[in-house]
Amino acid sequence: MQIDLHHGMTWVVARAAGFTEQEAEIIAHASQYVDDATNYGHIEFDNGAAYERIATAHKMLDYKNLDSLKNMKVWVPFHFLPGNGGLPAGQNPSGSFIQKLVCKPYSYVAKDMITECIADKARPYGLHRLGITSHVFIDTWGHQGFAGIQHKVNKVNEIKDLNGEAEETWSERISEYFSDIFQDDIPSLGHGQALSHPDQPHQVWSYINGLDEKVVRDNPSDFLVAADELCKVYQAYRGKEITGLGESVKQEIAKCFIEFNMDDGEVRHQLWLDSIKTDRFGLGAYTLTYIAKGEGSWKHQALGTTRAKGDDDSYPFRREFLTSNWKYFHDAAKKHRLCVIDDILPRYGICVS
Repeated sequence: MQIDLHHGMTWVVARAAGFTEQEAEIIAHASQYVDDATNYGHIEFDNGAAYERIATAHKMLDYKNLDSLKNMKVWVPFHFLPGNGGLPAGQNPSGSFIQKLVCKPYSYVAKDMITECIADKARPYGLHRLGITSHVFIDTWGHQGFAGIQHKVNKVNEIKDLNGEAEETWSERISEYFSDIFQDDIPSLGHGQALSHPDQPHQVWSYINGLDEKVVRDNPSDFLVAADELCKVYQAYRGKEITGLGESVKQEIAKCFIEFNMDDGEVRHQLWLDSIKTDRFGLGAYTLTYIAKGEGSWKHQALGTTRAKGDDDSYPFRREFLTSNWKYFHDAAKKHRLCVIDDILPRYGICVS
């Protein structure tokens, strides 16, 4: 999924579950920032203090860097949560080990991830971790059928649009983008060969995967289920009755999936922000914004810098850094990664560390 759902829709669902406007903003911002936190390593301060942040995503250019793509510590815990064939811990899906790694909607692994997140909610970064968990959770619908490693299961052939017609430009777009690398190598990680089809809320499509299986995807239906289940997660987090989305909010979300039918995620995102501002969802009008990097971003507020990098330089230390959203996000991301890779996945016989 893209910024329209990870940020805009996530805010709507959080508000529908009873979070305040400001709480929902933290959750939604952290959810989207999973796709934008692409730098990693130590930063140093002028008083001798230091902090280590981690990357939760790769830059688009890294899709042409095989070593970066093989970084399972990014892909597996943050984007392609293994589904263990939809089976509980202690059971194995039929077939080879790859079937354990393929992403499945609302898997037992995902349920364990939610349980661990809720158990950690008293931490200062509780809402930030909930945002990260939200990102991974709804991506189990968007990324279903794909795995966060390089494998033939991720290969895509005969992709067709909602009319059942082959998309003539698909192979050309794939060939053009990966023209200077081995096409049978890098694109077979995640849903690279499917391009943005798994992320489009309005898209109904089909394809043949690398195991010669026909896969039919109905994104509007799948994503509406994801939104409803996400609301239940939020209600459980708050200790409230678990009912899911109210019918009016659910209907408006479903309409947005169909009405906002352009391929550009940024354009769809702005339409979500406009809808929130005009109180389309009946949750109260609110001016929601998102700045990934630069002035006004979480990083800028924490470090006072608008540079994309600059890790070799030291920053003036301010006590506010310790309670900044940027630090809390990275605190939460490190805890999330450790929990998924070292605690949860081994219960399912999965080792990716």
